[in-house]
Amino acid sequence: MAVVKTRLTEQWGIRHPVLCAPMALIAGGRLVAAVSDAGGLGILGGGYAGALGGEPDLEKELALVRGRKFGVGFITWALERASQALEAALKHSPYCVFLSFGEPKPYAKRIHDAGAKVICQVQSLRHAEEALDAGADAIVAQGTEAGGHGANRSTLPLVPEIRDFLAKRAPKTLLLAAGGIADGRGLAAALMLGADGALVGTRFWASAEALTPQAMTDRAARATGDETVRTKAIDALRGVPWPQEFSFRVLKNKFTDEWAHRETEADAARGSLAKAYAQARAQQDLDMYLTVVGEATGLLHDRPSAASIIENMVAQAESLLKRGASLDFRASKVAS
Repeated sequence: MAVVKTRLTEQWGIRHPVLCAPMALIAGGRLVAAVSDAGGLGILGGGYAGALGGEPDLEKELALVRGRKFGVGFITWALERASQALEAALKHSPYCVFLSFGEPKPYAKRIHDAGAKVICQVQSLRHAEEALDAGADAIVAQGTEAGGHGANRSTLPLVPEIRDFLAKRAPKTLLLAAGGIADGRGLAAALMLGADGALVGTRFWASAEALTPQAMTDRAARATGDETVRTKAIDALRGVPWPQEFSFRVLKNKFTDEWAHRETEADAARGSLAKAYAQARAQQDLDMYLTVVGEATGLLHDRPSAASIIENMVAQAESLLKRGASLDFRASKVAS
C-alpha cells in the first residue's frame, strides 16, 4: 500500500497523514475506529459537549474506540457550558483533543496535563496566534470551502500563509489543511502548500461507518459544490448561539432557499424556528433539516469504507507527488 511520510506521520506514529474531522453527530466510534485502523487518526465528534442535547452518547461512542489511538473534538465555546464533557473524555486517554471555534487557552493545560496533544482548528492568523499562545501541538488551517461552521478565508492561500507564520513563530508546530479536501488531489495539494497532513470531513461524512443518514448521502451524491451555501441565518433561526464571526455551510434545501440571504431578518427572529427545526430533525425532513457538507460534495459519488477512502486517497496523492499533477490527467481517475 502507498505511504506518504510527513512530520505528522513520523512524530505521531500513524501510517498516513490523514485525520478524520470530529464532525458532530457524524464521527462516532465506528468511523473513528475504522480511520485509525486504516492508518489515519480518527477524531470523535464531541460536538457541543452535550450542552444543547440530542447528540450521541459520548461514553458509548468512546467505548467503540478502546485500545486504539484516537482523538476527541469539541466546539470550544460550548465547553464553557459543559466542561465536564472534556473531563469525561480525558478519562479515556485520547491521543489528542481537537478544539475549534473559541479560545483554547482555558482548556489546553488540562489537556496537556492529561497527557494528550492539543489540536486547534483556526480560520485566521488571529486564531493561529491564540492557538500558539495556548501551546497547541498542531494547528488545522480551515478554509471556507469546508462543510459545517467556518469563517471567510479560503484553503489555498490560508494554509501557506499560516505555514510561513509558524516558520517564524513556532516551527515545530505541525500544520494540517482542511476545507475542500476529499481525494488524493486535495491531499497532494495540501502537502505542496506546506501542510504536514490533511483533516478530512465531507469525504468521511459519506463513508460506510459514519452516522450520516443514508438519505443525506444520497442527496449529497447527486449534488455539486454549487449547491452548497454558507450563511449565518440558519443558526440564528435555530437559536444556536454561534459567535458572529462563524457561518454555516450546508447543502441547499427549501429552508436555506427561503432564509440564507436574509441574515438580518433571521437575527431579529432568533430562535423562532427552533421547535420546527427539532421536529424536522426527528422526522428526517430534509426540506428543513440540514445536510451538512462542504463544497467537496461534488466529489462524492458513493459511500465506501473509511479504509478504502484512505487507501485510494494516499495512492492517488503519492502518484501525483511523484510524477507531477499535470503530467497525467488519468491520475485524477483514481477512485476517490
